[in-house]
Amino acid sequence: MATIQSNFIEVEGIQIHYLEAGSGDPVVMLHGWPTNAQLWRHSLSQLGEHRRAIAIDLPGYGLSGKPLDVRYSFGLYAKILDGVLAALGIDRVGLAVHDVGGPLGLYWAVRNPQRITSLALLNTLVYPERSWMVWAFGIATYVPGLRHWMSSPSGIARMIRMGVRNQAQITDEVAELYAAPFADRDARKALLLAVHSLSNRGFRSIGEGLGGLTMPLRIIYGERDIALPDVAKTMARVAADLPHAEVTSIPDCGHFLQEDQPVRVAELLTEFFARPLDAQAPRARS
Repeated sequence: MATIQSNFIEVEGIQIHYLEAGSGDPVVMLHGWPTNAQLWRHSLSQLGEHRRAIAIDLPGYGLSGKPLDVRYSFGLYAKILDGVLAALGIDRVGLAVHDVGGPLGLYWAVRNPQRITSLALLNTLVYPERSWMVWAFGIATYVPGLRHWMSSPSGIARMIRMGVRNQAQITDEVAELYAAPFADRDARKALLLAVHSLSNRGFRSIGEGLGGLTMPLRIIYGERDIALPDVAKTMARVAADLPHAEVTSIPDCGHFLQEDQPVRVAELLTEFFARPLDAQAPRARS
């Protein structure tokens, strides 16, 4: 397995932390709420044997900066991704996204399709139409008391455990990877702001531009997702809009599939992204 290195750079005046393994054609991985780059650690180690694998802590998460005087908008995250790629000397890139990292990455993708060599979607939001669970989650982040618990270390640890089927995978050490960055009160405020600033306009932009994406596309999702209970319908809709997509669903696997089925997910991502770029043609669905 490739060795993972931890690094920091500054982009748009914000300190950005990222994990990196391997060398060669680059693949960037974006996490969602309330996780960070550590979500991809198993995939980084395996994919890093074949590619330059990079997982970013998005602003507001992990070890990256958590300013309270910025709007955590689609536009900001697009600038951050542009800046990270520029700082790392990357022009074209493979992209893997999960949860809220999905719409953030897709917003950038529909504006920069020529820069993406291949794309993987894992248990994520895509379209402006969202499930009742997503709406309930959004409302909960405004409710006094509940919002404080959701952004607290104990609340985050509990949500990570609830988001997998195999809860034995979430040891105290694993839970701490996600909970520790939010011991500070201001960090918890930033985590909530990172949800509140994502506009419907940004989601509409994704829905309008998605059909124009022609790069190889891999869809991998856990079927037992309590955070996104309509994930199967969402992924089926993506596959209908983009018929060249390869789809794999993982039974008895929850929302945080990288923790729930780390070996399986790492194998699937490595098989996809490690293909020669000129050979990344669509294959039969499984």
